[in-house]
Order: sequence, then structure tokens, then C-alpha cells
Amino acid sequence: MLVLQKLTSNKLTYKLEYERHLPHIQPPGAAFFVTYRLAGSIPAAKMRELVAETDRLKQELEQIEETAVRHEQQYLAQKRLFSLWDTTLDSTQHGPFWLKQEAIAQLVWDSLHYLDNDRYDLDTFTIMPNHTHVLFTPLAQSDADGNYYALSSILHSLKSFTATKANALLCRKGQFWQHESYDHIVRNEAELDRIRRYILYNPVKAGLVDDYRAWKWTYCKHW
Repeated sequence: MLVLQKLTSNKLTYKLEYERHLPHIQPPGAAFFVTYRLAGSIPAAKMRELVAETDRLKQELEQIEETAVRHEQQYLAQKRLFSLWDTTLDSTQHGPFWLKQEAIAQLVWDSLHYLDNDRYDLDTFTIMPNHTHVLFTPLAQSDADGNYYALSSILHSLKSFTATKANALLCRKGQFWQHESYDHIVRNEAELDRIRRYILYNPVKAGLVDDYRAWKWTYCKHW
């Protein structure tokens, strides 16, 4: 029986704005494009390049005093960084690629559906050999304050459960998912459609299939 962790803590509760590598914003009711990857899926040398670019962009953002301008530039910076990170994940020959295994991919598939209509409204996802793309809208909690489920809480549930189960299946110990995930807010319907298409066609872009419909590990609510 699939039972994901649904607890929350002070670190996992909803916040309008929070920061990790770059500042993040979680407006109530917004949809998010999230990518999380296997630990060690990017070579160390490439990681140094990507982290250096992240730090450079972060320093630029910190110099912008006007909030609206900073948020707009933050949005553009996140899009640029996502493109760099995802291209690296699609092209790397550096392991691990545990999500290629049927049982592991099915575990991630089931976990994403399990929280649908409970923590979020699930729109689209694809499970790649070393990372997962998912598009969802966090739902409002049933509390008097009208808070929404935090991205950090949602990802904690998805990643902690699947890491434990996957490690058991693989007869291994240690970190399964990279701690940091990548999320991008969806600002309008046009971008929502663009992101759906990006997710659907990612297996084609990576050379895994010729037709996006042939990739077993893709789901779209609107099919």
C-alpha cells in the first residue's frame, strides 16, 4: 500500500517567499513547474560551473532595490538557469540512472498520483532516467487561515518516501535524490501550455523516443 508522509514542520510550512540558491516566491493558487533529480546526476566539474552562474545571478538580483523589478529579473534568471541545468541532465553520461528501472519509475509514478487532489492538482509529468519534471498547483489547506501546501512540504513527502522505497529495492543506502529541487512559477496560460509541451517532449529532446506518446513514463491530465 502506498503511504506517503504527510506531516509538516516549521521548515515545511507555507511561506509566500523563501530562499535557497535563488530567491523563490509562492503566490497562493499558483502553478509550478518542478524538477528534482537523482543525487550525483551532474558531474562535479559541471556542477561548479552551474553553481558559479547561480551565484553570479544571485549577486545581480541582490543589487536591485525595486521589488517589482527584482521579481521580474528573478523570473528571467530562473528560466535561464533551468535551461542550463536541464540540458546538462539530458545530455550527461554520468550516472546514476536508477529511474530507468521499471520498478523505480513506477514507484515515482505512484507517488506523484498519490498526492493528487490531496496536496496539489496534478497537471503533467515525465520521469526521465535521472530526473523528474512535474507541473502541479498546490492546493489550499483545510485550515482557518487559508494557507496553501508549501512546495517544500510537498517535495519532502515525494522525495523522502520514494528515496526510502527505492533504496530498499536497489539494496543500497545513502542519498537518493539531490536535496535541492528546481521550481519555476507559471505566470499565465500561454506559459502553462508551453511548459506542458516542454514536459511532454522532453523524452524526444533527450533522444529516448521519436514520438512523445511512446514514452511510458509521461502523464498529462489533459490527454
